[in-house]
Amino acid sequence: MRRKAFRLYSTHLKQRFDGRVHKISVDAGFGCPNRAGGRDAHGCLFCDPGGSGAVGIERNEPIAVQIERGKELMRRKYRAKWFIAYFQPFSNTFAPVEVLRDCYDQALAVADVVGLAVGTRPDCLPLKTLDLLAEYDQRTYFWLELGLQSMHDKSLNFIQRGHDYQCFLDSYQAARERGLRICVHLILGLPGESREDILATAEEMARLKVDGVKLHLLHILEGTPLGDLYKQGQIEMLEMQEYVELAVDFVERLPPETLIQRLTGDGPRDILLAPLWSMNKWEVLNAIDAELERRGSVQGDRYRG
Repeated sequence: MRRKAFRLYSTHLKQRFDGRVHKISVDAGFGCPNRAGGRDAHGCLFCDPGGSGAVGIERNEPIAVQIERGKELMRRKYRAKWFIAYFQPFSNTFAPVEVLRDCYDQALAVADVVGLAVGTRPDCLPLKTLDLLAEYDQRTYFWLELGLQSMHDKSLNFIQRGHDYQCFLDSYQAARERGLRICVHLILGLPGESREDILATAEEMARLKVDGVKLHLLHILEGTPLGDLYKQGQIEMLEMQEYVELAVDFVERLPPETLIQRLTGDGPRDILLAPLWSMNKWEVLNAIDAELERRGSVQGDRYRG
């Protein structure tokens, strides 16, 4: 049997904790600096009203209650033993340090929670906040999940990201200096990006030697500015095989030690406009495995470090 062609985050967790570990998404009620009018205002062009959070989060429940319900589900579905509290929707460092500390402590106080993952933006990491995150990195198993989407300013401007690539580099370096593990989120299929643009982003992530990567395919969701452009016929979508080949191209260029946390995604079905093929998540993942096998390649084959 051929060995797995890339370094899976789930395998890393199982080896580190000697058992199944699953993330539980938590909504702590934070907003986003790119939504000046509050959580209901539009932020990035692609972001849905839920702030790109996981489906099924009990948004109005206390943090501990959200985690306990998530634990019950993960134990039933996956026989999970340990859990990581994942502060996911919106920008989970967009509050004073005292507020952040209280929220993170509530999560760590729940039984069988062995770590934290905090999702945020490069423009939402002042030095005091980074110092706080470094404290948690010393206390527990910790990941900073940093949304970038693309290294190209033309793309960041188009999706109304609200920051440029230099902002990401500055925050990334400051987090690195504090020893934080960093997982970078990227979108494949952004309007106007060529294959060469996407591979340039892959090679830049390789240069930075990022600890982890989450690849997302571009989703078009109802209730977003991007959804309106799609309905007007202004947005072209990748076909499944195009996405599969780009994902494999990307993985081949990453260092062998980078953890692959995600290779595709499936948006909320009730508001997903396109691509509808993304709803068959396992079909996409199997196609990525098949493409790697067809090429006879593995993660790092085209890494030039």
